[in-house]
Amino acid sequence: MLVAFSVAPSGTGRADGSVHDAVAAAVKIVRDSGLPNRTSSMFTEIEGEWDEVFDVIKRATEAVEPFGSRVSLVLKADIRPGHTGEIDGKIERLETALNDHA
Repeated sequence: MLVAFSVAPSGTGRADGSVHDAVAAAVKIVRDSGLPNRTSSMFTEIEGEWDEVFDVIKRATEAVEPFGSRVSLVLKADIRPGHTGEIDGKIERLETALNDHA
């Protein structure tokens, strides 16, 4: 499965509203997991089996908890049994399609 998620605290008490320290704590958990992953400005994607992916997301969410009075978690999953390497495969197929239509 491939899961895109965003986790961030609210009620941080920071005047600038920044959450980068909290997001860094979450992304560190993901990167240390050893699972294929990618982080962009809005989401982190992670690929693996149900239990391992959701364990990492749970731990990433828990890493954000100390930074605010509540935590927001947004998830989107692509569940495609029997397929691996989709974190890169989907992008490669998109780029091929774009090049074919150029």
